[in-house]
Parts: sequence; structure tokens; C-alpha cells
Amino acid sequence: MSSTAAVRLEEPTGDFTSHDAPPRRLGLALFVICAAQLMIVLDGTIVNIALPHIATDLAFSQANLQWVVTIYTLAFGGVLLLGGRLGDLYGRRRMFVWGVVLFTLASLVAGIAQNEAMMLGARAVQGLGGALAAPNALALITTTFPAGKERNRAMGVFAAMSGAGAAIGLILGGALTEVDWRWNFFINLPIGVLVAVFAQRILTESEDGRGSLDIPGAITSIAGLSALVYGLTHAASTSWGDATTVTYLAIGAALLVAFVVIETRVAHPLLPMRIPGDRTRGTSYFVMLVVGAGMFAMFYFLGIYIQNILGYSPLKSGLAFLPFSVGIVVAAQVASFLIARVDPRWISGAGAAFATLGMWGFTHLTPQSTYAANLLPWIVVLAFGLGLIFVPLTLTAVHGVAHEDSSVASAVLNTMQQVGGTIGLATLSTIFVNNLNDKVAELTAKLPQGGPAPSREQVAAARKLIADEAFTYGASRAYLVAAIMIAVGGVITLVALNVRHKELASDGAAPAHMG
Repeated sequence: MSSTAAVRLEEPTGDFTSHDAPPRRLGLALFVICAAQLMIVLDGTIVNIALPHIATDLAFSQANLQWVVTIYTLAFGGVLLLGGRLGDLYGRRRMFVWGVVLFTLASLVAGIAQNEAMMLGARAVQGLGGALAAPNALALITTTFPAGKERNRAMGVFAAMSGAGAAIGLILGGALTEVDWRWNFFINLPIGVLVAVFAQRILTESEDGRGSLDIPGAITSIAGLSALVYGLTHAASTSWGDATTVTYLAIGAALLVAFVVIETRVAHPLLPMRIPGDRTRGTSYFVMLVVGAGMFAMFYFLGIYIQNILGYSPLKSGLAFLPFSVGIVVAAQVASFLIARVDPRWISGAGAAFATLGMWGFTHLTPQSTYAANLLPWIVVLAFGLGLIFVPLTLTAVHGVAHEDSSVASAVLNTMQQVGGTIGLATLSTIFVNNLNDKVAELTAKLPQGGPAPSREQVAAARKLIADEAFTYGASRAYLVAAIMIAVGGVITLVALNVRHKELASDGAAPAHMG
């Protein structure tokens, strides 16, 4: 899909200086960057479908199985800021390639894993590789493509890969798992090798940045973000009042406060406060966090609904999300066209309205709903809205950033999305479980008392009916809160995002094109 989108990218029409590459190579650069981004993003969902098979083949305990996902999340979310700053200091292409190589090698080890330790170690290294590659991928878009039409279109393709990657992961995961779950990891090998090779040939290395690495900032950011992500993940599987949850959230918050204090005092901070302190960027980061938290409800609860309520197979469930990918790609191209003519807040604000409507539509699902009539229309509406949100906010999140800060600015955006999804999981799961339990109690109390004892088949049918009704009710409450989250993000965008579309055509820094 990325290759198709890349072909549509028009060649730059502006003048190029002597150190610029021939315009024809920009399309290849975009293809390489987006292929890496797609590989990293789809990994977040492609592995989920394989979990039951991984548990069986590698003798995972139920308690440890969640760590296949959790350890990747911790490594990825905790190291993103460091990965971005390393790119600014020591070369964005270098860190991008190292990240892709690490991710690819770890995918090979995960694919041949023979036990729990081997799998978990490989997943941790995958997270580290992703944390190096992801922020530098976005930074390479910013520094390779001139501000204006070229960058807008490149961001449209990049945002489409980021938004559609999760749905593509579900489709690939379903198809590959039916062959062998190990192919969910092996699929990364040819992509990673090609990206690493072509990145060295096509992308130009940035100059090493000034300053030194902020070690105290790196330690507190990694420890603080990891503790925060683990606390939120633990809350999703237990409760907000659980002692472990509270402890890790408190530790994470304290370390992140210490991180901010350190960053305001050191000469060469890991995260210069001028980056999130800018109104345009700060608004973009916060809205992406809120929208990311709300969007999680779609994948998590709809995935369960489609398989358990509608009775779809893993492959058919993945294909059910195909319209979401198409909607994201179409909307991203529309947004990249409009951004040169309309201010970002109006595009993202309209997208938030569409996305809110789509999420609200899911609140009406019942066990009797059908995919074509009750699910598909809202998936398309939601996807179109999210595509309109992602492109403008990705552009405004890195607008006006000096080239020496472009990777860490991109890392902040990635971190907000990662933390937002984790917050969404914890918050919406709590709402879901509480409402599900209330509905189970309500429906159980309505069962007829006395009379002849029901047969085993009748008991099973009653339990199934109660479970399905309770699930759809609990999920509907989660969808409602998710819709409110996205709506709040839309309001914040309209009120606080005041950058004009003409300003995005020139960010005040000369892009470091390919040489």
C-alpha cells in the first residue's frame, strides 16, 4: 500500500540547490521511510492474533503471556525520547538504520523462539529497535521534503501508513497465523533488509548535532515513561486502586517531574522545553494523546465483538477492518490536498467531528447487529475522520522545529500516541468491566426463579445470551467515553491550534535534502 501511495507523490516543482538530490529520488525516499514505519506500526496488532498459538507452542503460562505485548510496549514507549535525541546528535539516518536492523534481527529471533525467555528477550529488543527507528523516520520526512506541497503530500502518505498499519496488522495476523504464527515475525525480515539497504543508498545522513547526551535526563525519562506505561497497563488488567498500579503510576509521575526539572537546568537537555512549550506543537501533542486514547476502543472492543459475537474467524476479522485502512488512506490524501488551502484546525476539527460520530455509532451495536448494516458504515466514518486528524496534526507537531531538534520533536509525538493508547486501554477497560458486571447482575436477577430445573443446554444458552448482552453494553459505554475524548480533542484543536496554512509552507529552516 505504501508503494501505491508513494507513486502518487508528485515531484517537487521548486528550485533545488547544488546539494539537493535529483527530484526523482524523493519518491524512493518516501517509500523507504514509510515501509519502515508500516513494519513497526503493524507489529502492535499482528502479534495479538498469534498469542494463543504462541502460548501453546512455547508453553507460556497465562500470567506470562501478556508480557509478549507488555515488554514490547515498555521498551518502545520508554526509549522513544532517547531514540529521537540520539538521531539529532549522532545522525538520523544512522539511528533509523540501526533501529530497523535491531528490529529485524529481533524479529528473526522471535520467529525461531523455543521458550518464554527467548521470545520475551526478542520482543524487548524489537521495542528498542522501534524506538530508534520511529522518531527518526518522521524526522527524515521533515528534513528531506521542503515545507509546503512536497512535505504535505509526504506527510499524507506517512500518516496513512501510521493510521492504517494497525488494521493491516490484523489482516496480516489473521492470514499468517492460519499458516504458522512464526510468520508474523518472519514477515519483517525481507522488509527490514530492503529498508536498511536502500536507506543507506537513498537517504542522506544529517550532520552530527551540537552538545552532548543528557544522561540524567535519559535515565529519568526511560524509567519514568516505563513505570507510567507499566502502571497503566497493569491498571487495565487489574484496577486503578491496585497497589502495584498505584505504586508504578506514582513512581512514573515522580520520575517524569524530576525529568522536567532536569531538562530546565542542563545545558544540553534531552528534550528542550521549547519543543512542547510552543503553543502549536503543545496543542498537537496533547490532541494526539487524547485522540489516541479514544481510538483504542475501536480496535480493542470491536476486535473482540467481531470474533466472539459475530463469530468471525481471525482472518475474516482482519478483513473486516480493511475498510478502515482504505478510509484512512483516502482521508489522508484529502487532508494533504486541503492543508495548502485550509488552516489545520478546520481540517482536524472536521475530522474530529467525523470520528466522534463514527465512535458514537458503535454505541448502538447489539448481539443482533450485522456487519454490513450496523458496523461497516461507522468504521468508514471513523476512519475518514481520523485520517483528517492525523495529517494536519503530524505537520503542526513538527512545525517550526530547528533541524537539530527534529528527531526529538518527532519522538514526543510518538510518545504521546503510545502513552495515549495505553491510557485509553486502562480507562476504557475499567469503564467496560464495571458496566459489564452491572449488566450481568441485572440480567441474572431477571432470570425466572423456581419451576422445573433448566436443562444443560438451556443453562448454556442463557449464559451465552447474558455474556453477549453484557459485553455489548459494557463496550457501548466505552465507545461513548471514547467519542467524548475525541470530541474534546476536536474542541481543543479548534480553540488552541491557531497556526495558519500559509505558515506551514515555510517552517523557517532549510530542509536537509538528499545528496
